[in-house]
Amino acid sequence: MNEKALRTLEYYKIIEQLESFATCSMGKALCRELTPLDEIGKIEVMQQETADALARIYQKGSLSFGGVKDVRGSLKRLEVGSTLGAGELLAICSLLENTNRAKAYSRKENEDERTDSLDGMFEVLQPLTPLSAEIRRCILSEEEIADDASPGLRQVRRSMKNTNDKIHSQLNSIVNGGSRSYLQDAVITMRNGRYCIPVKAEHKGQVPGMIHDQSSTGSTIFVEPMAVVKLNNDLRELEIKEQQEIEIVLSNLSELAAGNLELIDDNLKIMVELDFIFARALLAKSQNASEPVFNREGIIDIKKARHPLIEKHQVVPIDVRLGESFDLLVVTGPNTGGKTVSLKTVGLLTLMGQSGLHIPAFDNSRLSVFKEVYADIGDEQSIEQSLSTFSSHMTNVVHFIEKADKDSLVLFDELGAGTDPTEGAALAIAILSSLHDRGVRVMATTHYSELKVYALSTPGVENASCEFDVETLRPTYRLLIGVPGKSNAFAISGKLGLPEYIIDRAREQISQEDESFEDVLTSLEQSRITIETEREEIASYKEEIKALKAQLEEKQDKLEQRKERILADANEEAHRVLREAKEYADQTMKVFNKAGKETLSAKELEQRRSELRKKMDSAGKKVALKTPPKKASTLRPQDLSLGDSVKVLSMNVKGTVSSKPDAKGMLFVQMGILRSRVHISDLQLLDEPVITGPALSRTGAGKIKMNKSASVSTEINLLGKTVDEAVAELDKYLDDAYLAHLNSVRVVHGKGTGALRKGIHNYLKRLKYVKDYHLAEFGEGDAGVTIVEFKK
Repeated sequence: MNEKALRTLEYYKIIEQLESFATCSMGKALCRELTPLDEIGKIEVMQQETADALARIYQKGSLSFGGVKDVRGSLKRLEVGSTLGAGELLAICSLLENTNRAKAYSRKENEDERTDSLDGMFEVLQPLTPLSAEIRRCILSEEEIADDASPGLRQVRRSMKNTNDKIHSQLNSIVNGGSRSYLQDAVITMRNGRYCIPVKAEHKGQVPGMIHDQSSTGSTIFVEPMAVVKLNNDLRELEIKEQQEIEIVLSNLSELAAGNLELIDDNLKIMVELDFIFARALLAKSQNASEPVFNREGIIDIKKARHPLIEKHQVVPIDVRLGESFDLLVVTGPNTGGKTVSLKTVGLLTLMGQSGLHIPAFDNSRLSVFKEVYADIGDEQSIEQSLSTFSSHMTNVVHFIEKADKDSLVLFDELGAGTDPTEGAALAIAILSSLHDRGVRVMATTHYSELKVYALSTPGVENASCEFDVETLRPTYRLLIGVPGKSNAFAISGKLGLPEYIIDRAREQISQEDESFEDVLTSLEQSRITIETEREEIASYKEEIKALKAQLEEKQDKLEQRKERILADANEEAHRVLREAKEYADQTMKVFNKAGKETLSAKELEQRRSELRKKMDSAGKKVALKTPPKKASTLRPQDLSLGDSVKVLSMNVKGTVSSKPDAKGMLFVQMGILRSRVHISDLQLLDEPVITGPALSRTGAGKIKMNKSASVSTEINLLGKTVDEAVAELDKYLDDAYLAHLNSVRVVHGKGTGALRKGIHNYLKRLKYVKDYHLAEFGEGDAGVTIVEFKK
């Protein structure tokens, strides 16, 4: 790939970004050396590696290779039998430890995890844990070897410590003894690696020993007392032995490393390659990029492409096609409208894709493999070479025409500019025709109307434009393929305040043919905007209709299922109520028969009857519909007579008045075979006669259940209530909902302090007929709503 295109399209800025994601020096070097390839097989392998690394990053997080040091020099020295220093051995240890982390990162958590192109690399890695552990045990840092590195070193250092203690003991006795007056300071110091004491120059004869140094003023003499000379000599000998033992330790570790030389070298190469691959994946992640699909047919189809060097919140995605129905794309439009950016986006994404990098575009965008990319973009005027703008561009054009073929992509920015417009346009058409005839894929930007006409009238050539909003004087940066663009010079000048008479005079200067052509372009643009707006509205309506249709079908299915379930449950409940009623009737007869045989007192008989009444009331409450509160009855005691047909509102059943209301308004109502005590406020007077006996099977439990199901809401609002109030109201509501065979209900309690939610949840835990409860999903109430599901 030619160097000029890489610079012009700012490929090296992408490489700088890529390098910043590599973590080891050798990995960064691979990033710097990356250039586009022209073999589709290698490109697809690199793309797959990038995609697999990106998938691992999303699944397990990133993998650092910062501990991978460049140990190639150390490995060469091991190869010839040299002993490595502590720093070199630590670098090898760091490499092996990082290899171990990479190996652990690659392990699959379960057998169902898919294999990918990186598995082979990870499997070849050999952490050599015993070697790295031994190096880490023996070497604490580049300047310090552990005492336990070898028995000999441990013995020497123990002797050195003892000797040091003896020297300090002797010197302390001198410093703190009778010679204190001869000393400049009561300190112990070192000169030439030997322990000394500072003696005043006038008393140097009073302290026998060897003189090693004196102060700059000559007032202090540093004397090694004779009492510690031998000890100092012993210490020096021990230091030499210590160094010899350290050399032995380093030699032994070097031999261990040399025995695994090939494995260490393989680890280094693989880890560097993995660092390079994961850097490509991290770059793709940062750009929200995707893997392109490559072809050899010269087809480019990039969807929602974004220039990677423009800020994410500023860049406008574009769709670009080239190479299928047309192989030459002429892009027109006003200055600063985005033409050059579109050109650079196509060129740069092509270079990135051929380098194994993902591109910032939608999935399944297509790129072709080009052997060369030629780009003539920007003003390359050169004073030193005496080249004008036009001459500079023509120099590039000449080179392109000589070299470009069907495997090339050529990008022209403002082709033919910098000279007479008429001649420039004619020259641009001739150049583009020549490349087009040779099957070269070309994308060119221009202001010339002649090129717009050429694109409209030539097969295999297509117009495109960068959209511009004249009202706001701002480009939208959208690339519209198939629509020639206007320069909008008159409209922009007018918006900026240029007097209308000057604009009118300018219009007089252009030919009638040019003006008609611009009018056609204006009409085309207005029609395009109108059609596009209407298409978007139609698409929106279609989506809305589709969604409503799906909702209606789903609702209809639910209603059918619910209807069938209600009918089945109603029949079942009716049979149960009849069975219980029969049992109660049988029990009643037994009580009265027993009362006839046994001489029960009136008090005992009344007690038995009260117990039976309580059981019947309890059974009545179980089957009664707990409907929402209805309008209170306005009946008065005098309005009721024995035998009147009434409706018990709380139970939603009809009956006959069988007793007069007492002082508290309580009276007995006969409902079929059931006789219950109710309050007058719970009654509604009916005109029609009550249906009793066998008709119960048609108006009893089944109908009750259906009415209940139709009246119970699927949501209860408890906002603003205390926990006790809410629980009391919720208890009745849940009974009603469960009897109505609702699958689930919504309990609205709000977020607040959470006390109401906690109290409701504690209550729900105790209900046996509640299958599950949980907070609502995001957007459906969140923590302010609890969904309650009932057992079947």
